[in-house]
This record gives sequence, C-alpha cells and structure tokens, in this order.
Amino acid sequence: MLGNIGFPEIMIILVIVLLLFGAKRIPEIAGSMGKGIKEFKKNINEATRDLDVDSPRYEPRLTPPDLDQPSRTNQQEDAARTEPKRLG
Repeated sequence: MLGNIGFPEIMIILVIVLLLFGAKRIPEIAGSMGKGIKEFKKNINEATRDLDVDSPRYEPRLTPPDLDQPSRTNQQEDAARTEPKRLG
C-alpha cells in the first residue's frame, strides 16, 4: 500500500498540511523536525560509542614457541602417536 504513493497523493497530503497548519507554521514545523532528527542521530551515535568503549573486545593471545626446545618433526610426532608405551 505504501509503495503506491505517487505525485498526486503527495500533493494532496501537502495541501492538507497547508490547510491544517497554515503557511507561516510549516517552516517552523520543518525546522523542529530537523532539530529532532539531528538530536536523535546524535544520541544514537553517543550510545553506540559508549557501548563500543564499555564492551570488552576479544583479543586472542598467541604465545610464541619456545626457541630453546628443539621442534618435533611430523615423523617424530607420528611415531610418538603410533608406538605403544613399553613397560619395564
């Protein structure tokens, strides 16, 4: 229904607004609406900024490998996984 609004419908709405409020009040109303929208956007941006500052961010911490210990090769890892431990 809202998608069917064309030029004639908009003109009828503007004429009704003109008759209801008068030519002198329309700029005041438009200015008030503009200020209200500006204030709304300002408050939304402040709230978003506050949420971004207050919320902890997940930062994964990677520990570097120990350089003193020798690294294991893939063959050594495979052998360590497949060989059963021997008792005694």
